[in-house]
Amino acid sequence: MNRIVLASAPLNHDSSDAFDQPTLSGVAKMGHVALPGVIDTSHGTILYLEDVTVSFDGFRALNKLTLSIDVGELRCVIGPNGAGKTTMMDVITGKTEPDSGKVFLGQTLNLTRMNEPAIARAGIGRKFQKPTVFEQHPVWENLELAMKADKGWFATLRARLDREAQAKIEETLEVIRLESDARRLAGELSHGQKQRLEIGMLLMQRPALLLLDEPVAGMTDDETMELAALLNRLRGSCSMMVVEHDMEFVAALAGATGRVTVMAEGTVLADGTLEDVKREEAVIESYLGR
Repeated sequence: MNRIVLASAPLNHDSSDAFDQPTLSGVAKMGHVALPGVIDTSHGTILYLEDVTVSFDGFRALNKLTLSIDVGELRCVIGPNGAGKTTMMDVITGKTEPDSGKVFLGQTLNLTRMNEPAIARAGIGRKFQKPTVFEQHPVWENLELAMKADKGWFATLRARLDREAQAKIEETLEVIRLESDARRLAGELSHGQKQRLEIGMLLMQRPALLLLDEPVAGMTDDETMELAALLNRLRGSCSMMVVEHDMEFVAALAGATGRVTVMAEGTVLADGTLEDVKREEAVIESYLGR
C-alpha cells in the first residue's frame, strides 16, 4: 500500500524547504510544554470544536456544535442540505468567524485567532466540490506549483527540482494514480482525474488535516470508487474530514468500524458507525427517510 508519510520537521514559515510542515507532537508527558507553531496532539486529538455558534441574519447555521477528530482518523460527516456542514468547514479554515465557541488544531493552536493563510500554513488543507487546477499546465507542474515553498509560482516553474522534490512528485503521482498522465495538460483530464490531481496538490503541502467538501459531486460510479480507494490508501498519513451525500461512497470510507457524524440544524444529531447512525430514529426522520 502506498502512503504519503508525514515528516517530522519543525514548522518554519521562513524556510525554503518544499517539504516543511507542521510537527505533530504526539507523546503525552508530564509537564508537557507547547511549542510555537507545533501541533500538540499529545492527547490524540487533531481537531476540536466546542459549542461553536454561527448566525447569518438571525439564522443559526451552527448551533453550539461540538465534535473532535482523532489523529490519523478519516471521519465522514453527513446530513441534509442546510445542516451546517460547509459552514463548519468555513469556520475551521478561517473563512467564517464564529459568534462563539472554541476551535483548536491540536491542544494549543486556536484557529479562531488565525486568518485563512495562517491556518493553511499551520497544516489544514481544504478541497471544494469543483476541482481547482492549473489547466494550462501539465499534471507534473501542477504538483510542483503546489509544493510548500517560499517561491513565486513562476520562479518555482523555472527552478531546477532537487532529487527529493522530484521523488516526492513521483510518489504523489503514484498515490493518485496519474503516473501515465504526468505530462498531459491538466485541462485534458476527466473530472475524476482532476479531483484526484487537486488532492495530490494538497498532499504536496503535507497537511496534518485534510477537509474534503462533497468531493464526488459530478463523478461517475467508477470515478467515485477510485476516489474512495485513494482516500483509503491515505489512511494514517494525515487526518481527514469528508463531507458527503453519496452513501455508497461514505460506506466505502467508513467500513464497519469508522465513525460517521450526522449533522442537522447546525449541530451533531448522531455519531457512531454507519450502521449505528442509520438505525437512529432522529437520523431516519431528518435525513435518510423511511
